[in-house]
Amino acid sequence: MSISALDSYIPKLCTPRSSGERLPQTTRVRAFAQPQTLAILSDPHVLRLAETLEDSIASSSASPPPPLQKLRDFSSQSLLSTPWPSRKDEPFRFTDTSFIKNSDIQPVNPSQTQSLDSLSALPDSISPNLAIVDGYLADSLSQISGLPDGVFVGALSSLNSEAIMERVSKYVSNFQGDMFWSLNGVGAPDVLLVYVPEGCKVENPLHLRFLSLNRSDKDSKTLPISNPRVLVLVERGGEISVVEEYVGGDGDDRCYWTNSVMEVYVGDGGKLQHSYIQTQSLGAAHVKWTSVLQESKSIYELSEVSTGGKLSRHNVHVQQLGPDTVTELSTFHLSLGDQLQDLHSKLVLDHPRGYSRQLHKCIVAHSLGQAVFDGNVQVNRDAQQTDAGQLTRSLLLEPRATVNVKPNLQIIADDVKCSHGAAISDLEANQLFYFQSRGINIAAARKALIFSFAAEVIERFPHASVRKKVESLIKRLLDPSLPSREEK
Repeated sequence: MSISALDSYIPKLCTPRSSGERLPQTTRVRAFAQPQTLAILSDPHVLRLAETLEDSIASSSASPPPPLQKLRDFSSQSLLSTPWPSRKDEPFRFTDTSFIKNSDIQPVNPSQTQSLDSLSALPDSISPNLAIVDGYLADSLSQISGLPDGVFVGALSSLNSEAIMERVSKYVSNFQGDMFWSLNGVGAPDVLLVYVPEGCKVENPLHLRFLSLNRSDKDSKTLPISNPRVLVLVERGGEISVVEEYVGGDGDDRCYWTNSVMEVYVGDGGKLQHSYIQTQSLGAAHVKWTSVLQESKSIYELSEVSTGGKLSRHNVHVQQLGPDTVTELSTFHLSLGDQLQDLHSKLVLDHPRGYSRQLHKCIVAHSLGQAVFDGNVQVNRDAQQTDAGQLTRSLLLEPRATVNVKPNLQIIADDVKCSHGAAISDLEANQLFYFQSRGINIAAARKALIFSFAAEVIERFPHASVRKKVESLIKRLLDPSLPSREEK
């Protein structure tokens, strides 16, 4: 059921009818149990945006595969009672999204993404790799040769296997997120599928590179939106490493909105190494959802660096579906300007002998910079002998820099080993004195200490080429005198 159909129907529910008038039979079938309540709860701004997204997809795509249509129908219905989030809502208490809401949000026209001849092979790309431009897969910029037999990487609409399509239908939209999640479900032009069959180990990392070419000027009210969506499906015993990178202009402050979703399923004994790098424009809005389902004895490892965006928010939801499951989350956020870096994570452990470690670090180095960490680890009654640890550390390097930290450990099981901690500080004076006593000036000492603070997360990226890339990025941001990649 589409937003446009339901949106046009809602006003009719509120219109008085004559005593003898009856609704058409087809309309009665589509009605909800409490239509008046539905009409009251609907947010006109959300419905208008959803309808705009829906219209842009309808005019640019053929008949979608069943899982994609299921996703769109489910997302459309959920938006009917989903208001735009405000600071009064607990998950957004420290995150102001009015920058997005007050903009003139315009879906990117797919015809605008077709002129890619001017772009050569993307630099620094790992092979195999896929380029996603404004939410649309760019085949001319992608290289996926050399993958093992049975592995599928590409658009869901190009999948010919009925067996894999049935598996996809089971896991697509298997989780209910917030409004941004549902808007992506309505506006995603396709689903980028990464499928690893049972027992298959993909040796080389898969690089997914997301670019935004349609951008507005800083003073413009227009905000182009793209809605890329990825489903990673790793069957029993399969292994793969995925590098997910969102790229913006170097030092660019132009405006756009990337509203992205990645859904992950890791089967029994499977393993996914997930590297996530976000360096979008300093005028951009970047909202990201990552939802992970892990079967027994599976491993999911997330290594993340986020430095871009005027507003950047990453929602991570991980659920362990079986015993002896391992989850490791290592994240680093850097706010060097008038930026908000936000991480909301939830880890649900429902089975025995689960293992989880979460390390979150952030640096706020501007008086207008902000950072948010809301981390929830939920150890339920059946998750006996669980070993869960959570640690967040933040550096505030300017007087009015702000960080809001909310670590949350909920334990219902009684035979567990769990811990969490949080620390917020500036650089320690005795550490700076140690460097100065050995002839190192204060500026060099601060740079060394700040980089070493970030290095603990950077070292956890599983591939040397990615680590080197992230190291160069952080060093250049902390020391603008260093040349960028384009200047080398």
